[in-house]
Amino acid sequence: MPNYQGVWSLSEQYQNASGWPLPPLTSSNLGVIFGGSPATNTIQYVFIDTLGNSVDFGDLSTTSSGGGSVASTTRAVHALCYAAGARVNTIEFVEMASASNSSDFGDLTAARNGIGSGGSATRGIFAGGYTGSYSNTIDYVTIASTGNATDFGDRTTTGNGLGIGNGGSSTRMLMAGGYNSSVDYINIIDYVTIASTGNATDFGDLSAAKTYPALTSSSTRCVFGGGRTSSANGINVLEYVTISSTGNTTDFGDLTGNVWAGAACSSSARGLYVGGDNSSGLDRIEYITIASTGNAAFFGDLLANNEQAGATSNAHGGLS
Repeated sequence: MPNYQGVWSLSEQYQNASGWPLPPLTSSNLGVIFGGSPATNTIQYVFIDTLGNSVDFGDLSTTSSGGGSVASTTRAVHALCYAAGARVNTIEFVEMASASNSSDFGDLTAARNGIGSGGSATRGIFAGGYTGSYSNTIDYVTIASTGNATDFGDRTTTGNGLGIGNGGSSTRMLMAGGYNSSVDYINIIDYVTIASTGNATDFGDLSAAKTYPALTSSSTRCVFGGGRTSSANGINVLEYVTISSTGNTTDFGDLTGNVWAGAACSSSARGLYVGGDNSSGLDRIEYITIASTGNAAFFGDLLANNEQAGATSNAHGGLS
């Protein structure tokens, strides 16, 4: 990666959409995007409250797609899942205050791809996936330490292509959608209590059975964006739930176009939907205001077309 002499020299090279230098990496509301397809090991970042294109952060040890990301306010952890043509159980991490390459964290309990992820300031959770067969496994790690993941419990159904992004509050993580061989696309939303261990509980249903929706959340509301149903191009639907209750989703608005297999990250106020597929890869980033309802708007561009990346932030709903 480039030999940056400091955060502000990096900011002088890249500016946001308004032409002002980006804030230092120690600022809040930093979104980090890991890997993706076409096969890449690139880590990139955005400032969620500042419109503009993504910026290079560093590299993973190898390519990654179909993975999941979790974060505290200081550290982002990424499960690579599918690397160099094979499923892997590798977990890596970066410290958000400095742009750098990732370091080894530990391993998932099994190599699998197409997982969902989320968590709190202390604990990261990875759910479901595909090991060669469809899995209902939920794992967890303690973000501030390093080490292998521990079994948490099981999802209510098997499946891969779960909702990508951090969906939930500091106490509750939501998992949504997916695909399995018995019922094909899934409309189920599950939840777990993050601080405990145990099997997931049914929360409600998405508006349609779909795989690879993207999840953003404040501490009170989770918004599901896009996903694939019977359309290879994905859908543009945004829908939401109130995290502290249970029940089916309510219409929120629309994304700027059809998309599935995108990544997502959020601050307490704003959700970003990142890249994805609509029969060809996308490099767009779009945003919503989580507390309101309405259509998404253009935010900026990724470094290149990207789908099945992992994304997280130091300000998502699980941290407040």
